[in-house]
Amino acid sequence: MNIKGKNIILRSIESDDLGLLHKWANDPDIQYMLGGWHFPTNMNDQRKWFDLLSCNSSNQRFVITETGNSHLAIGMANLVNINFKDGNAEHGLLLDKSYRGKGLGFDVVNTVATYAFNELRLNRLETTIISINEPSLRLFTKCGWKKEGVLRNWYFRKGGYIDKIIFGLLREDFKS
Repeated sequence: MNIKGKNIILRSIESDDLGLLHKWANDPDIQYMLGGWHFPTNMNDQRKWFDLLSCNSSNQRFVITETGNSHLAIGMANLVNINFKDGNAEHGLLLDKSYRGKGLGFDVVNTVATYAFNELRLNRLETTIISINEPSLRLFTKCGWKKEGVLRNWYFRKGGYIDKIIFGLLREDFKS
């Protein structure tokens, strides 16, 4: 099943996508702007990661494609740590550098929220953004997410500490 937005489609990750995902996982410019801890990844590890994706309903990962070309991956999106009992999950996305600034991120965030609230019956989404990632901070604000907190000096990048910003979106805020 594909999840359709206005100009994007979210589809399952296929083995044919692994080469591009491997490229993104090893791109220092991309990884610098993402939270978490990153190490160089080889294709064998990428395949092992892919094999672990199957049958895990609490962690959903999608390839982002443009409408009309569902084979060309332009990014990834996710809903992870889905807690069906309490109705919440975490959301994140990555767009290939050549597709940024075209409104596709806005479409992805809203498509994921629509799916989470209307299909999975979740009540709350959360995301964390490294404070130097101004494009993502603007994107989530534009999509109606609320800044809920700052974890000071959370990430260590290039010899210094950087804050982690927490954003949340409630179903009731998304509907209005």
